Amino acid sequence: MIKNDFKTIDEYIAIQPAEIAVLFEKVRATIKKVAPEATETISYAIPTFKLHGNLVHFANFKNHIGFYPGASGVEHFKDELTNYNFSKGTIQFQLSEPIPYDLIEKITKFRVEENLKLSIIKNKKK
Repeated sequence: MIKNDFKTIDEYIAIQPAEIAVLFEKVRATIKKVAPEATETISYAIPTFKLHGNLVHFANFKNHIGFYPGASGVEHFKDELTNYNFSKGTIQFQLSEPIPYDLIEKITKFRVEENLKLSIIKNKKK
């Protein structure tokens, strides 16, 4: 049985097959590049980045990497997602295809800006 009580992203990545671990380290670095202040954690038993709330999540599946930028992240980039399976808050990047790190970077940057704006609005209401 696969362990699913991870406490850190390092623990999550460490149990992945080597080729997936390499991809995840690059996904992680891509996210940290545009969100260096984001906190790394595990939420819903998967790697999560938080910055004024949930930012993005990612996870390993048999044939794809799940990337979870929330509904707004998917909606904003839906025209760029036509080559991928996606739904309301989920994008699937097939392992048989190159991982679009540039797209992950753009989506994460959008989510950072969105969360910062929402945080400012929330703080003004206090």
